[in-house]
Amino acid sequence: MPKTGKNDHARKEELPSTLQRSGRKAQDTFAKTYDSALESYDHDEERAARTAYAAVKHSYEKVGDHWEPKEKRGPSDNHAEEGVRSTEPTAGGVDANASKEHLYKLARELNVTGRSTMDKAQLVEALQKANTKATRKARSK
Repeated sequence: MPKTGKNDHARKEELPSTLQRSGRKAQDTFAKTYDSALESYDHDEERAARTAYAAVKHSYEKVGDHWEPKEKRGPSDNHAEEGVRSTEPTAGGVDANASKEHLYKLARELNVTGRSTMDKAQLVEALQKANTKATRKARSK
């Protein structure tokens, strides 16, 4: 089913929950990319969703239970840099290419314990866990 309505904006009820809690531009990015990919990939919904998330991750990062604009556009992790055939793990919406200072700031916002002693890779992993926890909590409301 198309994710974009007649007004050329995302149909909020058709979006994944994390995008429903995000800004309109992130919602529209997902919806328009999904609809275009669905046509291009012969109505393969899974592939269209992966393509749409890749587009969102290029400009947005997952912070808790929603998506926020990134400081700098571009691939968010090694998986995104290498493309669809990458064997690298995805950072799950965390902008692993951001500075350690930025990741630390997000960890502070999400009340990640032990953040002051973590290296960059540990911050990315801790942010993934914090995001998953926040999303799970938001979905249970």
